[in-house]
Amino acid sequence: MLVDQIGDVTITNDGATILKQLEVEHPAAKVLVELSDLQDQEVGDGTTSVVIIAAELLKRANTLVKHKIHPTSVISGYRLAMRESVKYIKKNLTIAADTLGRENLINAARTSMSSKIIGADSDFFAEMVVNAVTSVRHVRKNGDITYPVRVINILKAHGRSAMESQLVDGFALNHTRSAQGMPKSVQNAKIAFLDFNLNKHRMQMGVQVLINKPGEIEKVVQREMDICKERINKLFAAGVNVVLTTKAIDDMALKYFVEAGAIGIRRVNLGDMRRLAKATGGRVLMTLSDMEGDEEFDLSGEITFFPPLRLLFFFCPFVVPLI
Repeated sequence: MLVDQIGDVTITNDGATILKQLEVEHPAAKVLVELSDLQDQEVGDGTTSVVIIAAELLKRANTLVKHKIHPTSVISGYRLAMRESVKYIKKNLTIAADTLGRENLINAARTSMSSKIIGADSDFFAEMVVNAVTSVRHVRKNGDITYPVRVINILKAHGRSAMESQLVDGFALNHTRSAQGMPKSVQNAKIAFLDFNLNKHRMQMGVQVLINKPGEIEKVVQREMDICKERINKLFAAGVNVVLTTKAIDDMALKYFVEAGAIGIRRVNLGDMRRLAKATGGRVLMTLSDMEGDEEFDLSGEITFFPPLRLLFFFCPFVVPLI
């Protein structure tokens, strides 16, 4: 139990929370506090253990420095020991996941999550985690089997129970359709990944438009709208029926999507888009301009035809979607 100067009481057994409440001035002590906070952010547990281990390493290093060993040599020794430790763990203490069997994998996941993070729900999440990791099993050309955990995307949403979490066999985006008139599902989707706006075109800085007659103003405004329409029509002419963009889609442009029966998703996270593009073999397009300055839509790379992929756009409580 901690009581601060104004009387607020904090009751916790979390090492990171306790260290945050302390007013630390010593530089080395601040490093330990930051180390505990980083452990809490990355792993969620083991904050006290990492501080104890780091403190013991500092204690041993201080003894070596007192024996006239330069700190640079101590640091180099610690780095060498770290590399040798990792090498020893991989060689002697690591067991291939394929040899353990599903039951042992679930037990390992349950043990690692039976802490303050999950607690009583560890059985439910252990099953989900094992299903997620085994789904991304990848066999390399040399025969090595890997489980790239980074390709597993985690979506978080508030408002429901943790037991309502679900595993999505596909790729889920925490977005909705940009307009209600768009279709809710698309079969055999052709996806375009864009990293630019689909808004009414605006002249660049420094561009001047000379108007001789008042009626020409309307023509300029209409032309700005037509430029956006032409860009969208070039996408649809290539067969695109799903457009993902990291920027905005103007309300004026949404009607073209509704008329074409296509789905448009705006303000998609760039990291999610790159992951999705990698899964489908596409690439993110930053502009429609070619080397001559004209705008065209090339089918090689910017558009992806991927029938097996199921795109899911919804707002869910806690999702672990897979590529």
